[in-house]
Amino acid sequence: MEEYDFEELVKATENFSPKRLVGKGSHGSVYKGTVKDNKLVAIKKPTYSSEVVHDSSKLDNEIRVLLSLRENPHVINLLGTSQDSANNKKLLVMELMPNGSLHDLLHVCTTPPTWPKRVEIAIRVARAVQFLHEGKPLVIHRDIKSANILFDSNWNAKLADFGLAVLQSDDQVSQLPAGTIGYLDPCYTTPSKLSKKNDVFSFGVVLLEIISGTKAIDMCRTPASIVDWAVPLIGELRVREICDARIALLPTYMEATMRHMLCIAARCVSSNEELRPSIGEITRVIENHGVVQRVRFPIWMSFLRSVILMRRQRKLARRWQARCATQQGDVHTHISTSGKLLLKEVLAEQYA
Repeated sequence: MEEYDFEELVKATENFSPKRLVGKGSHGSVYKGTVKDNKLVAIKKPTYSSEVVHDSSKLDNEIRVLLSLRENPHVINLLGTSQDSANNKKLLVMELMPNGSLHDLLHVCTTPPTWPKRVEIAIRVARAVQFLHEGKPLVIHRDIKSANILFDSNWNAKLADFGLAVLQSDDQVSQLPAGTIGYLDPCYTTPSKLSKKNDVFSFGVVLLEIISGTKAIDMCRTPASIVDWAVPLIGELRVREICDARIALLPTYMEATMRHMLCIAARCVSSNEELRPSIGEITRVIENHGVVQRVRFPIWMSFLRSVILMRRQRKLARRWQARCATQQGDVHTHISTSGKLLLKEVLAEQYA
């Protein structure tokens, strides 16, 4: 991890100019800046005020948690830190995620993501949580939500914002329940209730959000909670009523994928923690019923197309042979003329 000069980062963000602002959270703001070697980075600055006293500690916690993790393609990468010793202010330097958040993609962008893209996002987020839960030390994120899932320049989703994350080695008794309303596990009511199942609940909400394209809490919907709205529909297998209606009708080959994803989401948000699956099981289900089916369909269609083309070509070859047997004249002229005619017919048949 690199130590950046504080004044260099102030200059890189034009003194934290609003035009450099790329994101704002509950305990800080993120700015885009160019550091040495013309490298674009994201610079996270906590809110320093008398009213918000915990933001700096959350930044310290985020640094501590990210330093405990090895590099992973599904989790945002920490590049370095910077500290102004005179004023006791600290900044966090991270990889820039220029394509915004999943929340923006689902609820702000005019063009919603395709069904295959939604499956891909779900898989990447599941892998990110699995990396945290199966790592040493184990990490519980505590704030998994669409706003904390960001996209890099290649539109790969990564889990971000570890300000509320808890390491397994931490004193859990002092960790008061925390999270975001709509994603926060209702079973997580006391410090002793902290567990991996809290993250599983939040992931389930995100999964419902990805499939439905609706917000976790929507006051225009009855009921307002996505969990209370979607779970009864899942129980009645009314899959199409849950799927995002803004895009084309759900393809037949994607129905089974969505059904399995919705069923796993319903288990994730179960009020009975014992019924919730582990993140490892969640990842396997989505991968097996998402990626495999999405890949097999084009392969099958390609094979079918090749068989049809082969039959057409055989039919044209028989016609050409029959023409050769009946047509009079110079053999070389005949072959040349028929060859041109045959090529024209093949192209016409193949691309009709």
